[in-house]
Amino acid sequence: MSRMEGVQHLQIPLEEIKLATNSFSKENLIARGGFGNVYIGKLNISGEQSTVAVKRLDRKFGQGNREFLMEIQMLSCYKHKNLVCLVGFCDESGEKILVYEYVKYGSLDGYISNKDLSWLQRLKISLGAARGLSYLHNDVGPQHRVLHRDIKSSNILLDDQFEARISDFGLSKIGPSNVEFTFLVTDACGTFGYTDPQYHKTGVLTKESGVFIWHSAI
Repeated sequence: MSRMEGVQHLQIPLEEIKLATNSFSKENLIARGGFGNVYIGKLNISGEQSTVAVKRLDRKFGQGNREFLMEIQMLSCYKHKNLVCLVGFCDESGEKILVYEYVKYGSLDGYISNKDLSWLQRLKISLGAARGLSYLHNDVGPQHRVLHRDIKSSNILLDDQFEARISDFGLSKIGPSNVEFTFLVTDACGTFGYTDPQYHKTGVLTKESGVFIWHSAI
């Protein structure tokens, strides 16, 4: 079975993405991350012009096919108001591109030190991210849960209502949920400074590792 089976309807032609981003122009560049550059653009979606964020894979940062496929699989299956929304993807002419609903205020890391961000807003953001994490751990299905592995402030996006949206699922793992203690033995992965020390030391990944990482992020 093809790993892309069931998501063909999300494919967006490369030419449309180039038109939307003015051929990935510097003027459209809005962010850089571990996957690659992110561009703002306008795409025709269901007959309407919509603002989107276009993430273009740059292999020099170490990510590739696995992260690309995982992001598509996660966000085509799981929907929640505190998860980023995938619009589509492009896998054409050597390009691997992910297209998301544009999130107005970008990532949380740009606001943590901002004194204008009230404590009420900070609480709202924290609760929103926690709800998204709870959904991944407890509500995606009766037999499994999603362990994100890279929760950090730069992977929490803020929409126009300052609602938190968890993003960047390329490093995620699927674990069982129908057991008393969920754990996976994997090579330690994530961002240095946020990783659960026990996970980093033992390679044993639990849902509690994600909670630890989220507390570190805020």
